[in-house]
Amino acid sequence: MSRIYVLRLGHRISRDKRITTHVCLVARAFGANGCLIAGDFDPQVCRTVNDVCRRWGGIFECRYVENWRAFLKHWRENNGVIVHLTMYGINLPEIIDRIRSIYSEGRDILVVVGAEKVPWDLYELSDFNIAIGNQPHSEVAALAVFLDWLFKGAELNRIFPDAELRIIPQQKGKKVVRIFKKEKQVGSN
Repeated sequence: MSRIYVLRLGHRISRDKRITTHVCLVARAFGANGCLIAGDFDPQVCRTVNDVCRRWGGIFECRYVENWRAFLKHWRENNGVIVHLTMYGINLPEIIDRIRSIYSEGRDILVVVGAEKVPWDLYELSDFNIAIGNQPHSEVAALAVFLDWLFKGAELNRIFPDAELRIIPQQKGKKVVRIFKKEKQVGSN
């Protein structure tokens, strides 16, 4: 089964704490299996994301990658595909069918989004440089649009297993319910 991971490239503690957290949360909510962070080591981002997973359910990996170039090489050596979201790439509608085909073939996809100006070699190391429009925009928005197009909106109906909290959609107001799990009974003789 194919997996999708997001690599947040160039995280800076002093500037990107909230945005990197939002990249991870969007990745989780829109169907990715995990988010990897390269740049400044910042364990608080993964603690925050792991706490969301604990309360809202689902399995989602969040971890730091020390050497992103070596990680990309390893990803490719394991038959993974690297998709870099950039405003300079091929427009999404022109390439999304190809990406869906790769995903349906069982190949893993790594979606790379930058925090700062990305190094030039990322354009060369990526299998696809894809634009969500050719204007400056948010990497969080670009990631959400990409994943939504990839999954054709199906990710919006996803149920997250083992959730402690669940939203009950309604026209007005907010309704969140706490889900009580049955405690496992330990075998007694």
